[in-house]
Amino acid sequence: MEYLPVNFNSKFSKIEGHWQPKGIARLNNYAFKIAKIKGEFIWHKHDDTDEVFIVNRGELVINLPDGSVKVSQGEMFVVPKGIEHKPFAAEECEIIMIEPEGTLNTGDKVDEKTIDEIEWI
Repeated sequence: MEYLPVNFNSKFSKIEGHWQPKGIARLNNYAFKIAKIKGEFIWHKHDDTDEVFIVNRGELVINLPDGSVKVSQGEMFVVPKGIEHKPFAAEECEIIMIEPEGTLNTGDKVDEKTIDEIEWI
């Protein structure tokens, strides 16, 4: 078996669209996902899990019911389970997310941005 590190730049270069998370690694029952984002997402929450956003490149704003958090390159923010949130990026932003496998990107909502099965790259 060949052991290789995961190269974020290489993985991000394979993504063409926005708001389409791709799987890049597994850890126990958790998936490491990456996505390029731009513009607004939808208000949603995850009732059973926290959600972490790590910014690889760019700037992310996570809107919350009582305020917002700006997350810059090299920073991360954890949205506690059950808290409604709405990610936004004015310019293209690269994010890394870590969450239990099978977690829907739109949490408790289903719309045109919902990804039922993520693609592994």
